Amino acid sequence: MTQLRTMAQSNGFQQGEKRDFSRKKLKELPREVLAPGNVQNLYLQNNRLKQVCGISALCNIRELNLSCNEFSEFPGEIGELQHLEKLYLNQNCISKIPDGIFSRLEKLEFLKLSTNRLATLPSDLGNCKRLQYLNLSNNCLRDLKALEGLSSLKELYVKSNNLTDLPTGIFLNADLTMFKAAGNPLREPPEEVCMGGVKDIQRYFMMLGSSGQCVRRVKTMFLGSSMAGKSTICRSLREGSPVQVDAADRTVGIEISEVEMRGIKFLFWDFAGHEEYYFTHHVFITPQALVILTINLASYDVNNPQSFKDSVSFWINNVKLRVPESVVLLVGTHADQCMGTADVQEKKADIETKVAAMLKERKANLEMRIKNIEEDQEDPAQLRALQKFTKQKLKVLDLVPMDCTKTEDIENFQNYILCQVQDKDLFPSIERTLPHRYQEVESSIQDLKENKDIPEHGIMSIEDILIDLNTKLGELDREDLQCILRYLHRIGIIVWYVEISALQETVFVEPSFLIKLFKTTVRHDLVNQLQDITRDQLVEERSLVIHRDRWIDDLKGKATLHNAAIRVLLRKSLQELEMDDDDIVKEIVGTRSRDGKFLDLLRHFEICLPAQLSSPLNPQAPIFFPNRKWEPSKPSVHNPGACLFPNYLRDNGTVLKMWGEDSNEDIQVQVYFLPEVPHGFFHRLIIRACSFYPTHWVGKDHCLVSSSNRLVLLKEKCARGDQLIEIRCRRPDRAHLCTDAQMWRSSWDMMLVVLQKLTLLTHQWPGLCLYVCSPCRVDTCSAHFPWMDWKDLDGSDIYNMVKEEKLLCSHGHTHQAELLFPKVPRDIKSDDE
Repeated sequence: MTQLRTMAQSNGFQQGEKRDFSRKKLKELPREVLAPGNVQNLYLQNNRLKQVCGISALCNIRELNLSCNEFSEFPGEIGELQHLEKLYLNQNCISKIPDGIFSRLEKLEFLKLSTNRLATLPSDLGNCKRLQYLNLSNNCLRDLKALEGLSSLKELYVKSNNLTDLPTGIFLNADLTMFKAAGNPLREPPEEVCMGGVKDIQRYFMMLGSSGQCVRRVKTMFLGSSMAGKSTICRSLREGSPVQVDAADRTVGIEISEVEMRGIKFLFWDFAGHEEYYFTHHVFITPQALVILTINLASYDVNNPQSFKDSVSFWINNVKLRVPESVVLLVGTHADQCMGTADVQEKKADIETKVAAMLKERKANLEMRIKNIEEDQEDPAQLRALQKFTKQKLKVLDLVPMDCTKTEDIENFQNYILCQVQDKDLFPSIERTLPHRYQEVESSIQDLKENKDIPEHGIMSIEDILIDLNTKLGELDREDLQCILRYLHRIGIIVWYVEISALQETVFVEPSFLIKLFKTTVRHDLVNQLQDITRDQLVEERSLVIHRDRWIDDLKGKATLHNAAIRVLLRKSLQELEMDDDDIVKEIVGTRSRDGKFLDLLRHFEICLPAQLSSPLNPQAPIFFPNRKWEPSKPSVHNPGACLFPNYLRDNGTVLKMWGEDSNEDIQVQVYFLPEVPHGFFHRLIIRACSFYPTHWVGKDHCLVSSSNRLVLLKEKCARGDQLIEIRCRRPDRAHLCTDAQMWRSSWDMMLVVLQKLTLLTHQWPGLCLYVCSPCRVDTCSAHFPWMDWKDLDGSDIYNMVKEEKLLCSHGHTHQAELLFPKVPRDIKSDDE
């Protein structure tokens, strides 16, 4: 009790002040919390509270934070807090809220109930007329009718529930500006409409009126190693009979096609199998899709673990990271080339057994990690994140062996697919309700393509589409059209990157054309493509054979592709596609003085990093004089830029030359990836970090960025089987420690920028879980210091994450806190003092 009294005194109970009892491992409210006073802000998050008896005595409270506790029932006494404006009860275990509580909270403006177990909402929640923010994500809700009376609501989050329909009344509210509903089996409106935001949803309901049209569509993605038979199966399913695909005709990049089978529309995406193409795959792998993983049974070796890894586990792991609740259908191809039926069945059984064991092992590792955190009483946020992942269930269907030369096998496989996609447990949102206008626009665009009323490349402006559709459909509102086009983009019918400013008015009605453009630089035989450039093609770019030789050398040695080379390759590809519209060609390719739209696309997908080629000093530049304004000379119109493609890098020599050796004095942060670092993740992180810090050096799995003479090193590595990315910064010079604490702040700021970019990047892989820690600074010690709840902190708060001046590791080593966590030191001493 003395300890609690001291705690209370340190918090200071002045009138209208805060009472902070967060992270105290409290199981019940101490008497000091309920002491008389005019407390307005009470923080009790990150404890182990199951009830808050007596809290109604704090009648003047404005903000109450009870997040990250162990509530299974909603505390009824909260209804007595009539002045309450902000309430946090997220990350608990509440399954039901009784009626009669929210009708008394007339001043409530902010309510966070995410990550609980709510299946229903209280009927009086709509009485909170002042409520502006409501977060109900990660629950078990099936409808939101109770929210229709919230007339002041501005932000509503309902991600990861069981919602199939959204009530129209919610979107009649003119104040609502933010709505997020990803991760629901939505039918009306579909999730792809909701991704467009409140305005798209409002327009959807206006166009829907009193009736709509039920559409059944499944995006189907064909994945697998090179030459596994993806294209053969894809084209055979499309034709309904065997189609032979020559090796020379294999997929380069992605091929897209559409087919209808018994009233269900299938959008086929055939992905190339070469490693160079994996870099773009995750961008197009989307939720609610059927993933067909093709496995070459003829070359599969039951006795070689690497065979299973390359053909099966690599693909399943990457799909699970990107879309954790996918449906994966295993297909064994080339069955006719196996040594009889027994050989096929042996390989089928081996693959299915190993897949089951792999998923079981992953589940066991997750459960063991959860148990360790519970026993060690580590970061509760990490515990909740891992518990969330236990609910994600990747569905891997049994392997179907196929002889792609037999019509019977093709027909049987068609029937099998149709049976699976109509299973509501596997595909709960196969049916979507769409306004008739949506269907009219989609059909009209398809007619334009089939009738060849548009150029073969399919590049159109919004205005051109509007004019064509107005002719066919009558008056069509531009905003309605844009809403529909955004939906068609998200389901893969067209491509429209409205978020790229240079492409906001450009629509790719033929997505396959855009993919063909990607083949120009994202391909396994890029060096060969450069070698095949003819003299005439070089002349058009005003280049010589010696320039082509340098392009090849720089690609091989520096993973850098000159912009001039990209322009030549693009023109070559467009000529092969018989594209003769000079204006469109120039728009896509660009010129020596202006980048084309293709480079905008490459940068948007984070495939490459702009790289300025070195140029000689300008002897005509003005002389610099101290204390005088210096005017740079006029820049050259010709800017011989280039693009760095990190996936082509083969070593870390340049980085290590600049960084030198690692030191125990370095500040270190380690980010562990559970279950693993996704393919291409580190390369994308490099691009994001280097885009922020213009001075940088890049290697295969190392990256060094610089700012104001400070260096931060990023390394992708594997430690005792665990995959991680390590962030290092040189410890500030001891000679300046006492006089320049800003050097510490600047060093940590750089590391936090990298950590923030890393965290934002993980949003593209929902199946990922991060564990952030700082290792003990004693080289032989395996202890570490976990970062707790750091994602919820920003600005100056993150520098108060650790209040202690010194920290003790589990093996007894003492360190200054600022060497382990973001902190500006008051008085720096050595670790040994």
